[in-house]
Amino acid sequence: MEYKGNPVSEGIAVGKAYLYQPYVPQVTEGEIPEDQAPAAVARYEKLLEGAKQELAAIRDRLEKAGDGDKAKIFTAHQDILFDVAMDEEIRDKITYDFMTPEWAIHKVYEKFIKILNKAKDDLIRERVADMRDVKNRLLRIAAGVPEKNLAALGEPVIVVAHDLLPSDTATLDRKNVLALVTEIGGATSHSAIIARSYEIPALLGVDGAMENLSHGQEIAVDAVEGLLVADPSGEVKADFAKKREAFLKRREEEKKFLGVEPRMADGTLLPVHLNVGSANDQELAAEKYTDGVGLFRTEFIYMGKEQLPTEDEQYEIYKKVLTAFGDRPVTIRTLDIGGDKKLQCMELPVEENPFLGNRALRLCFSMPEVFLTQLRAALRASVHGNLWIMFPMVGSMDDIRRAKAFVQQAKDQLDAQGVPYSPNVKLGIMVEIPSIALVADLAAKEVDFASIGTNDLTQYSTAVDRMNPALREYYQSYHPALFRLIGYVVESFAKEGKPVSVCGEMGGDPYAAAVLAGLGMSKLSMGSASVARIKKMLSGLTMEKARELAAKARSLPTNDEVESYLKAELAALL
Repeated sequence: MEYKGNPVSEGIAVGKAYLYQPYVPQVTEGEIPEDQAPAAVARYEKLLEGAKQELAAIRDRLEKAGDGDKAKIFTAHQDILFDVAMDEEIRDKITYDFMTPEWAIHKVYEKFIKILNKAKDDLIRERVADMRDVKNRLLRIAAGVPEKNLAALGEPVIVVAHDLLPSDTATLDRKNVLALVTEIGGATSHSAIIARSYEIPALLGVDGAMENLSHGQEIAVDAVEGLLVADPSGEVKADFAKKREAFLKRREEEKKFLGVEPRMADGTLLPVHLNVGSANDQELAAEKYTDGVGLFRTEFIYMGKEQLPTEDEQYEIYKKVLTAFGDRPVTIRTLDIGGDKKLQCMELPVEENPFLGNRALRLCFSMPEVFLTQLRAALRASVHGNLWIMFPMVGSMDDIRRAKAFVQQAKDQLDAQGVPYSPNVKLGIMVEIPSIALVADLAAKEVDFASIGTNDLTQYSTAVDRMNPALREYYQSYHPALFRLIGYVVESFAKEGKPVSVCGEMGGDPYAAAVLAGLGMSKLSMGSASVARIKKMLSGLTMEKARELAAKARSLPTNDEVESYLKAELAALL
């Protein structure tokens, strides 16, 4: 059986399907006869033992893999599991109120969760996510549902899911993931972005994957052509092996350009910067091939954690990145949560349309202490390198001025403590909402730089949910209106002598990157997997040709015509 999908991270893989679906407990009120209470307590004890063994196994695998920080999370979960007060109350509800173990667990955990939610201490409130996780683990074991966990996979697999949240991908056991397959999501979803940065083949928007595929079933994924084959024959596997060999050969050819300067054929230098998330050693290994960090997605510091990172924890991470890049700019994007990005350590309100809701900078404004904590940590780290701070989801001049006021407040707090920071920190904005793009001439007078967030700018300009595969044809990355809008932003900032970069997925797309160069982009920022390919493309492109491509892209009437034109013109370079 064959299935079509959207290839968002190139590669070929054959392996066992690992169907991943987070367990959502369904608990109903239940009572037991009085004489069955001792047996029910014994069953509760069996659930405790099962959860204890699962947590110990996960913790041990993570410790052996050298991931001590993640292992600590599961040690904390064991402590909750055997909390004396909760354990005693659950036993009492079973023994004296004749509740089923499941109903007793639910009632007691929810009671303590409610208490913690009212605590004034942030650290205490942050334990709520831990407690929910432990509660769900107990109820899942009671329901007889086996555990699915992406943090510690037992063997190499192809992960198949309806969708993967950033919190799932943040804890992904990368060495055992051959490929990712999801039913929803597009080229700019966070599953796609993470897959590309990890060089994991990814095929998204495969309709019916969870329903039609089986756990452990052998599947073949072609994330170049956009094809999934279930139960592949020997002939199909041989064909996929040849495709994989050809793909790897092409990638090796591109990697020859990894260490070269990003110079165009006429000698024009167009700096190539790096998009980073977790700032681990693997990500920072690309430091030697890039001219700075164009986008540090700081939300990944918060993901997969049961409590908000402290100021000191954030400071150490920012310091690590700034130190690694020395004098080269490191652009830290302030916390960008909401939309398709959720946190375990922070409860966000359920919204009808989260992409248009209280997210990113708006959310930071509503949580001043969280925002100030991050700003203080970043400013403290600024003495170790060349720090640029960038605000996401800016929609107005009011947003810019309010964000700058928060930075000044953070500076005042550090001054009061006698804590040093660099006086040369640059402040900028992400241009991803059309309203700020259209007043770029005014914004350029208020900030030091801008970076185009092409993922959301495309979404908001074309009024398309970029996570909905049914609307894939309407999410048009080569829409001439986008290139016109981006061109206006670049021109407006150039008049003020200020740089504009691109940090969205267009930066790593060689066809779009050629147009962006022609529009006058100051630098391109991308995931490490795209660096070599972009440098290869630039090496064969003159600025004169890039300007010709940009002019034509803005004049053609449709997305498809722009895309066809660019692919024809750049075929020889790729």
